[in-house]
Amino acid sequence: MEDLAADAAALARQHLDNADLADRWLHVQAVARRAEVLAPAVALADQDLLIAAAWLHDLGYASALVDTGMHSIDGARYIVRSGYPLRLAALVAHHSGARFEAVERGLLHELDEFPVEPGAVSDALAAADLTTGPQGRWMTFEERLAEILERYPVTSPVHRAMRIARPVLAAQVQRTMNRLSQANRG
Repeated sequence: MEDLAADAAALARQHLDNADLADRWLHVQAVARRAEVLAPAVALADQDLLIAAAWLHDLGYASALVDTGMHSIDGARYIVRSGYPLRLAALVAHHSGARFEAVERGLLHELDEFPVEPGAVSDALAAADLTTGPQGRWMTFEERLAEILERYPVTSPVHRAMRIARPVLAAQVQRTMNRLSQANRG
């Protein structure tokens, strides 16, 4: 795929740009824009991949793609079936504390179909997602986490997972901001 990010944007639009997912679509577009801003925090060779993952990170919310009920796994499986690189699918599968949610949902085995990629791209994807609100407004990590915890009931696996994942996610955001600051000075 010559322009991975453009292909990913088209795929996201195809599945998420509808009335049922209007806020999700606003969020995804803004996360992709945020990823463009954060792209200097990753290697030049990975910038297109980061932006593509941002476009596709919530693909699994599309009703036609729901299988396990965990959007990161469902989206990643569809990405693989659609012929995209496994690395892209793995970033989507593991984005923004997905491992914590998979434990809460009893889906760790399904998540482990995808290799974990720690590092700058994973960190930047989490930072883009976790500094962008549900309707696309940029917010701090703390504001975003508070919004998520308020939106999901205490009994929700998402609520429980995000509460537990907080320090890990905060570290991902901070590392990205540090890398971005360093890249902008260099």
